[in-house]
Parts: sequence; C-alpha cells; structure tokens
Amino acid sequence: MSTRAPEPGRARPLLGVAGALVATALDAALLALALGGVPALLGDRRALALLAIWIASSIALALLRPRMRRAGEGAAEPRGVLLALVLIPLAIPPVSAWTGRIGFGRIPGGAPLHWSGVVLAALGLLLRIAAMMRLGARFSPRLALAADHALEQGGLYAKVRHPGYLGALIANLGAALAFASLPGVLLVLGLALVLRTRIAHEERMLEERFGDEYRAYRSRTGALLPRVR
Repeated sequence: MSTRAPEPGRARPLLGVAGALVATALDAALLALALGGVPALLGDRRALALLAIWIASSIALALLRPRMRRAGEGAAEPRGVLLALVLIPLAIPPVSAWTGRIGFGRIPGGAPLHWSGVVLAALGLLLRIAAMMRLGARFSPRLALAADHALEQGGLYAKVRHPGYLGALIANLGAALAFASLPGVLLVLGLALVLRTRIAHEERMLEERFGDEYRAYRSRTGALLPRVR
C-alpha cells in the first residue's frame, strides 16, 4: 500500500470537490430549515432538483476549472460588496422556500412556473461555468489581473462583457421562481444592484489596464445583455 502523498495538482481538484459538497450540504440544511424539516425537503421535488443542479455544477467547476494564475494588480472593492455577493445568493433559496411555504408573496403560475425556475437555475449555472471556462486561468474570484492578462473578446464575451454575472443572476432568479417567491425575486434585484457596483469597479480596472482596446470593446458589447445596434 503506497503512503506517498498525492501530488498538489491532483489534490487541488479533490479539495475543490470536498468544498463543493460542504457548500451544498449547507444549502441543503438551509432549505430543510425553510421547508419545515428534512422530511419536507425530501418530499419537495423542486428542492431536490435544485440541490442536484448545485452539486453537479459545483463538482464540474472543481474538476474542470484550470488552476488560477497568481493575481497581479487588483482593484479596491468595498467589503460590503464582497459580503453581499456571498450572503444574498446564500439567502435567496431558503427565503424563497420559506415564503413559498407560508404563502407570503407567492407568484401565481403553479407547477409550470416552479419547473421553469428549476430550468433557469440550471441554464444560469451552465452559462456561469461556460464563462469561467472561457477565461480559464485568468479567472479570479476577486478583482485582479495577472501580469500577462489578455482581454477576452471571444466566445460568450464577443457579445456580453460579463456573462458569468449574467449566469449568476439567471440561476438565482430560477431559484426564486422555483418556489414562486416574490421576496426571492426582490432579493435577486438586490443582487443585481450589488453586481452593478462590482461591474463598475471591474470595468474601471480593465479600462486603466487596456485603455483604448477596452473602450472599443465596451462600445460594441453590452454589460449583461447583447447591445442592440
């Protein structure tokens, strides 16, 4: 039996998978609390479908995302923005599930709306994964650029400057609609405002780095949706 420690390159994806499972376990615990207990969670097909989507997307990111380069120059970002980017997406599913359960702010639409939300959640996460994969080693969770960072203008980025943020909004909107929750949708709007602030900081950083190249790119693309000519 070998006692050799795993190589760092192989251990990193395993740590990512373990982290993904821990994060999904937290999501499951919050959903169970919001729905009224573990039996209620296990009996709610929408919640189980969302959990399956979250597990699959988290594991896919852990296994497929290239190793990030060491970040170089960065941009100052308010701590409140970073905190909101973590807490709001964490709160949207349980708040939506709880308000849906008690009938507060329920959006009419029934099962078609619920399952459309589940589909949106899957599509949003798929878009976010595709955007991260396109950036590859240039992706960073904080606003930072590598020393040899190249401005991405192909693939999804040929039409939209921030497809990853768009995917996050779609995924969170899907979670809110899965439980037909108006308060959940309002939280998504709050997330959109926070992302607007982050986008402003990010684009300022990119313009300072790439100058006219970035200004020309910005003039022909939309921030979250393709520009209508």
